[in-house]
Amino acid sequence: MPEAIGLILAVLVGAGAAGTASYMVAGRRAHRAAVAAAHEAAERHARELQEATQRLSLEAREELVRTRETIEREAERRRAELEQRRADAERRLSALEHREGELRRREAAVGERDRALDRQEQEARARLEQLAGLSAADAKQELMRRLEDEARSEAAALLRDTREQARRNAEREAKKIVALAIQRVAADQTAESTVSAVALPTDDMKGRIIGREGRNIRAFEAATGVDVVIDDTPDTVAVSCFDPVRREVARLALERLIADGRIHPGRIEEVVRKAQAEVDAGIIEAGEQATYETGIHGLHAELVKLVGRMKYRTSYGQNILSHSKEVAWLAGMMAAELGLDVPLAKRGALLHDVGKVLTHEHDGTHVQLGVEVATRYGEHPIVINCIAAHHDDVPHDSPISVIVQAADAISGSRPGARREAFETYVKRLTQLEQIGAEFPGVEKVHAIQAGREVRVIVTPDIVDDAKATELAEAIAKKIEQGVQYPGQIRVVVIRETRAVGLAR
Repeated sequence: MPEAIGLILAVLVGAGAAGTASYMVAGRRAHRAAVAAAHEAAERHARELQEATQRLSLEAREELVRTRETIEREAERRRAELEQRRADAERRLSALEHREGELRRREAAVGERDRALDRQEQEARARLEQLAGLSAADAKQELMRRLEDEARSEAAALLRDTREQARRNAEREAKKIVALAIQRVAADQTAESTVSAVALPTDDMKGRIIGREGRNIRAFEAATGVDVVIDDTPDTVAVSCFDPVRREVARLALERLIADGRIHPGRIEEVVRKAQAEVDAGIIEAGEQATYETGIHGLHAELVKLVGRMKYRTSYGQNILSHSKEVAWLAGMMAAELGLDVPLAKRGALLHDVGKVLTHEHDGTHVQLGVEVATRYGEHPIVINCIAAHHDDVPHDSPISVIVQAADAISGSRPGARREAFETYVKRLTQLEQIGAEFPGVEKVHAIQAGREVRVIVTPDIVDDAKATELAEAIAKKIEQGVQYPGQIRVVVIRETRAVGLAR
């Protein structure tokens, strides 16, 4: 078609140049040629289109045939698989039916055997009852009684072995931990005194301290609440008082009065007030120093002040502040060995005796007062339990409170830590032996190792091995309830059986 259009345009251009007449003739010829060319091109394109259509139709039919063959082959394969599965399922069903029939036959056989065994058991039981002269109920009771006795004996033996093994292991590990803690703590072994000595420049100062008709010494004793002992000891005056705070105030005031030289009632009152203020400041400083040394942070200001007051309180001659710091160090080391909370253990240990500084001001034991003040200032429940349980007044809620109790016992029972009057010591030993002798089967009781151990010798015919363990626990519990003692007391029950034969 483009070729015909080009030809027509060429004819038209030529016709314009040749003239109108020739143009008409040439135009017709060109038109006829163009029409013929167009028809020829159209026919050619039609043939090509028809051929393409036939070719595509043929390819489509071939693809359809191939797809149909593929689908038929897949369907045939799946039909074969289904047939195979159906045949397998039928075989399995047949096998299951066969097994079910076999199981029914076996079940019937087992039922028949059970019935036969029941009949035989009844016959055997009847023969046994006839031979033994006992009914089934009586025989059952006798058997149960024997089994119970055997079980009780085996349980007692197993309990004894288990306790012994646990005791050995626990004792070994505990000794190791305690030894490591003690080795790392170096503490003083001096006991507190109830008398403070004040040095004098000359013996003439004694007269000035006494004053005219004793007015100076009376004013001093009234202002401080202490006793001033002036005897023949050269260049020394003693200040005696059971309250360490008042004794310290009196000592400071007397030293300043001696250094100043002006000793009269008015001056005495002024110096005593200043000494009191200095001691109060020293109490706060001592509390802050104790928390710093033990690594305890965030303690309430009032608790810090109570900790500082421990510096001027004693228990069996042992300074409570030194004792509490020592317990804190020991508890922290043992907690570290056991993988527990070290700061919490130190906190509970430092505060475990805080109630002792309040016993002279409030009613109640030092444990009750300590729990009350710790609760008031928002201490952790484990710390409160350490205070409440360190004398076994309440159960231990955590391993930390047990560690604090052990550290308290170590600090209080080590040599030189505490002192005790001879009469109290003898009374405690006598009381320990009396408690042990109260139990039946006890032959002799001896308190040894300065009252740290009670050995109980029992009659072997009355107390067996199982009862010996129970007796030791019962005696220990009664000692805990009825005796006041530092540290811990071990109860050892000794049972011995001897057989003697004579050959004549």
